[in-house]
Amino acid sequence: MMKLRTLLIGLATAAFSALTLAQTPIVIKFSHVVAADTPKGKASEFFARRAAELTKGRAKVEVYANSALYKDKEEVEALQLGAVQMLAPSLSKFGPLGVKEFEVFDFPYIFDDYTDLHKITQGPIGASLLLKLEPKGIKGLAFWDNGFKSFSANTPIRTPADLKGKKMRIQSSKVLEEEFRTLGALPQVMAFSEVYQALQTGVVDGTDNPHSNLFTQKMHEVQKHMIITDHNYLGYAVIVNKKFWDGLPADVRGQLEQAMKEATVYANKIAQEENDSALEGVRKSGKTAIYVPTRDEKLAFKKAMIPVHAKMADRVGKDLLQAIYKETGFDPAKL
Repeated sequence: MMKLRTLLIGLATAAFSALTLAQTPIVIKFSHVVAADTPKGKASEFFARRAAELTKGRAKVEVYANSALYKDKEEVEALQLGAVQMLAPSLSKFGPLGVKEFEVFDFPYIFDDYTDLHKITQGPIGASLLLKLEPKGIKGLAFWDNGFKSFSANTPIRTPADLKGKKMRIQSSKVLEEEFRTLGALPQVMAFSEVYQALQTGVVDGTDNPHSNLFTQKMHEVQKHMIITDHNYLGYAVIVNKKFWDGLPADVRGQLEQAMKEATVYANKIAQEENDSALEGVRKSGKTAIYVPTRDEKLAFKKAMIPVHAKMADRVGKDLLQAIYKETGFDPAKL
């Protein structure tokens, strides 16, 4: 009788533990470095809501915006160590990690518009790039758009020569370094969270950003001029710790994949409208003069920056570069 009672107690305890475990949500810390009201910030919150709905509370996504957990120099290492489960870093972040092919997204004027871009990020080339992260312990889930960049500074910018000698903040990317040197500027690698103060104090003279980043980080308050050049694309790869992801229950992982698909559609849908809205916010503030170049003026920037393609082709791989040209129809020789 005593043995039976002990057995029943053991079974009940095990059942209770299993039930408790099943009811305990799987916590996914999702860290990013931009404001909550940017396209990435809104898409992150969208994903968190859909993950909770589709998993019926079994997964809880905690979103940390504005470098609340890690600065952008630290976040990928934190993911690899498992201190955070999910990130959406800019694509430039993977060059220093050893996956230099991602820096192809930093090539100036390589995409004319979102249609050309999505041929890559939503096609076989994009999928093959995400797979290159797996040996680093990273699983790539999706590409999210932010937008195309404009230059800003405290002096007017009308021609490429106006950037000569300017200290310009950039993300860590050998391609971006070469791009700014080609323009005669002085590239300064700096964490995104430090840019506002650096602009305010004159540590750097200017920067380049999609309009939503410029506006939500209040950089327009410390930049007197900007020019709409659309010279570079800024996007993100949503990534997770591979060991964590592979260890999820299969049904939960499938539900999270569905949530990510929906969040990606949402992120890319709002990217353009959020940047348009931010540009209008900059205009209404009256703090930054916005210059829209003529067709010939924009062509002058293209011609000045296109030599970067040939200079940096070996870094990202000539085959990759040619594959993108073929997919989008871009031909630098025709400029």
